[in-house]
Amino acid sequence: MTTPLFESSIRSLPLLGRGKVRDIYAIDADKLLIVTSDRLSAFDVILPDPIPRKGEVLTALANFWFARLGHIVPNQLTGIDPESVVAADERDQVRGRALVVKRLAPLPIEAVVRGYVIGSGWKDYQDTGAICGIDLPANLKQAQKLPFPIFTPASKAEVGDHDENISFEQAQERTDTVLAQALEGTGKTGAQLVAEARDAAIRLYSEAADYAATRGIIIADTKFEFGIDAAGTLHLIDEALTPDSSRFWPASSYAEGISPPSYDKQYVRDYLETLDWGKVAPGPKLPDEVIAHTAAKYVEAYERLTGKTL
Repeated sequence: MTTPLFESSIRSLPLLGRGKVRDIYAIDADKLLIVTSDRLSAFDVILPDPIPRKGEVLTALANFWFARLGHIVPNQLTGIDPESVVAADERDQVRGRALVVKRLAPLPIEAVVRGYVIGSGWKDYQDTGAICGIDLPANLKQAQKLPFPIFTPASKAEVGDHDENISFEQAQERTDTVLAQALEGTGKTGAQLVAEARDAAIRLYSEAADYAATRGIIIADTKFEFGIDAAGTLHLIDEALTPDSSRFWPASSYAEGISPPSYDKQYVRDYLETLDWGKVAPGPKLPDEVIAHTAAKYVEAYERLTGKTL
């Protein structure tokens, strides 16, 4: 097994920034290199221990979905080999875990789609009978399937901050403001873009969820990110339908009224909840067994969904 990559160090390209998981480099005016590390964040804190193969899993699974769902909306991929844009001694840092993508102006929202009532949506529903202002039937149980998938946008937080659920109208206002300059001359408004993003996100989720069901996996919810090119055309960016951006449940152990076991980092969160830790940086070190179990869950999710070994 290759050594986990906590942080890339590409010196042949300018570093633009580091997110919770991804490092972003500039290639030229039109393209970026995105390197998916093995970092893991929990409660919006980056933990000190990388998860082996996590970046490889996220990249491979996102590529699987980009290919499978490419007929719904254009995406960020260029088809350029990441190893061709870095120095020879840097290729091992990008192999299997990096993408060369189009430079696009991102929408300032997380496009969240929920098919089941769980997580922050469950808390919102318990308090208000609604999620992000969308009224729902009374007496739903935790983890119950919703009558139809709902679009519940969130603000896009900086590293270390929390995303916050916002209304559809707030998402439109935010996008109008942030992308006003980028939209000049395109004939589009931010409000129109958010409506396009909502429709695309629900269709992406629905098709993915239907497919995943044939593989014994329930996609309870997921978040997408979108960006636009110079013409204002919406593109799917970042990652798609991975254990980091989605809640995957094994159908065989699903039940209403509980928080079902999942293929994401919930195992790490559950462990952290047993510690006397204030959920602020620096994060605590993880035991070897927690790291190994989490790595295995990521790989299992990929193999169950794609039918391929990694």
